[in-house]
Amino acid sequence: MKTILISILLTLTVTVNAQKCENCKEVLLQTTAGDIRLKLYNETPLHRDNFLKLVNLHVYDSLLFHRVIKDFMIQCGDPKSKNAEPGAFLGEGDLDWTVEQELRLPQIFHRRGVLAAAREPDSDNPYRESSACHFYLAWGKTFTDAELDKMQQRLDTLYGYRVKLTPEMRETYKTVGGIPHLDGGYTVFGEIVEGLDVVEKIQQTATDKNDRPLEDVRILKAIALDSQSADKAKKPSAATKRPAAKAGSRSAQRKPSGSRTR
Repeated sequence: MKTILISILLTLTVTVNAQKCENCKEVLLQTTAGDIRLKLYNETPLHRDNFLKLVNLHVYDSLLFHRVIKDFMIQCGDPKSKNAEPGAFLGEGDLDWTVEQELRLPQIFHRRGVLAAAREPDSDNPYRESSACHFYLAWGKTFTDAELDKMQQRLDTLYGYRVKLTPEMRETYKTVGGIPHLDGGYTVFGEIVEGLDVVEKIQQTATDKNDRPLEDVRILKAIALDSQSADKAKKPSAATKRPAAKAGSRSAQRKPSGSRTR
């Protein structure tokens, strides 16, 4: 199976450009670095329901953040990472289905602090369907107008002028930060409500040549919150069934194009 990869205003709670969402489902990730509370978007129901299904089946309990790139993102979801030996290459584990892409541009995009789905590259995945279980939390960087102009040219080349950085998106990328080159290629389906400081800490951790943290960072438990427990958490502290991909080389890893661009 091919490896699944992804090719400043900061507070404990993400409030900038947050999606307005009534009755949104929430998930708490209890990690070795601290708690991260996520809100799942109703605008992306296939990804929302798939993620909740895996959380309720305890798929994410004990999994590692197996790929971490500073100023880019942190990634989790390889089932093989649960009992992985130190230094072992990770990212090839997956479940045997994919999730249909749910792009919701320009309202939902890759600003800092969003939750998105990893997938195989376009060469193996022309419909850009998401992995069943791999997800990433976006960090990124802030951009200048000139950098965003170049980014728009890149998006025009990739997607035939279908993806446009709106004035709101540009302002967010200039002030809050994010990963604009992933817009149009990867589904964003939620956001961090609390714990952005935890993501900041994780994305700064030292890693090996495969971007795996030298010291394991693990999800101890993922918990689906009901409305009552979500309110408490705010205080102190669908899928398409498809055959699994065959094994492939590391050069064909699932990641967003240009994922190592800083």
